[in-house]
Formats: sequence, structure tokens, C-alpha cells
Amino acid sequence: MWGSGGRRCPSAVACAMRIGIVGPGRLGRSLAILLERAGHLVATSGRHGWPEADVVLLTVPDGAIAEAAARVQGTPVLLHCSGACRVDVLRPYRPAGSLHPLMTFPGPEVALPDLTGVPAAVAGDSAAVAAATSVATSLGMRPFLVPGDRRLYHASAVMAGNFATVLLAEAARVLTAAGVPAAEAPSILAPLAVQSLRNASDDPSTALTGPVARGDEATLKRHRRALADAGLADVVALYELLTAHARRLVTREDS
Repeated sequence: MWGSGGRRCPSAVACAMRIGIVGPGRLGRSLAILLERAGHLVATSGRHGWPEADVVLLTVPDGAIAEAAARVQGTPVLLHCSGACRVDVLRPYRPAGSLHPLMTFPGPEVALPDLTGVPAAVAGDSAAVAAATSVATSLGMRPFLVPGDRRLYHASAVMAGNFATVLLAEAARVLTAAGVPAAEAPSILAPLAVQSLRNASDDPSTALTGPVARGDEATLKRHRRALADAGLADVVALYELLTAHARRLVTREDS
């Protein structure tokens, strides 16, 4: 059944729509709540879309998108929410497209993200892009088109999101080796990491601080020696690789 949202315009740029969500995962459950809060009529299902829907969102795993798309009946706009898949996976369905928020969704049981100002990649047929843009805008997101290789788009998202987490975890390992309790290390480093990312959001090359930016080779050498002495050989390799990329960033070299 459809949710309790009303046929009203929650903002000047996006009116309420009937939105079906196929897929009971963390993203689907989160979007169902957030879309209802934005004033849309929302219905969820594990398999089918609805002829009377304006938009059907497929929030199933990438490998299940084609099968889910084949089950959608009627003529709603069909959007998948995958970052890695092209719109072709929905064919021959039309109008078809994609809506991919550049945000992590841990599930409503954990937290619902604030989507205000969050970028959202949209693509597809013109009607699908218009619908995806409207849905994204109604949630406070900033829609943008990705005209190039979808694999590169998703790789960039993984690097910025997942790898930032991995880097914090590795930094916490090093801090733990310095004697700080392992349970406290990530939260101690997090404010520095978050502020550094904020500083870099306009121009990473001007935001970098620390020994590489200062050209302090002596400190870099001491770091590598200390990591090796602590038995963190794998982190030494990571440190050297990131140092090389930091040098390139500072000097604005291409390669």
C-alpha cells in the first residue's frame, strides 16, 4: 500500500510523487523514510513495481537489477540506485535512468543521513533524468550528470568513501602502536581527518599541510623508520605510496 504522504509540493522545485521502492536493504529502507518525510507517497515491495507509480526505484544489489527491472509493470519512470551500473542494465525498459546518492546509508536502525547538499549522480533518458533530478532535489540533494565512464565514477566514490575509512583505520593502528588504547584511536584521529577533508573540498592542492607540504624530508624519514621498528612493514609501503602522491599534489605534477 502507498504511504501516508500527501499530494503536495514540499518545495518550490519538486512536487510529491508516487514512488515505489523495490529492495528491502539499508538504502531502500532509508529512502522510504526520507521520501515520505519529503511528502512523497511511498510503497515498498521485494519484487514488483506499480502501474500507478510515477517513479520506481530499484535498490536491489547490482546483480539483481536486470531481473527486478524485467518485473516492473506499467510505465513509471524506472531508476536504479547503483553507482557502478550503466542505464543499459534496465533495457529495454523506457524511460529508464539512475539516481545514486554520494552518501553512505548504514540503515535506519543505525542512522538516517542528512542529505542536505549531498551530491547525487543522475543519468538516463530525458524523462528519467528529470524525475531523478526532482526526487534528488526534494531530498535536499544536488543532482549532477556523469557523462563519462560509469566505472570511473564509481571508483572515485569508493576511493573517497571506503578508502578514507581504510586510511583512518590504518592511522589508528599506528596510533595504537604508539601506546594509545585501540578503542580510542579512531575517535582521536577523526576530527583531524574530517577537518582535513573539509579543507580539501575546494582545492586539495592548497589544503595539504604537514611534512610533505613543508618539504621536511627528515621527519618523513623518521616516520618510515619508526613504522618499520614497530613491525608495521605493510604500513611503511602505504606511507611511502601516499607520500609520493602527496608530493605530486603539492607540485601539481601530472602523471
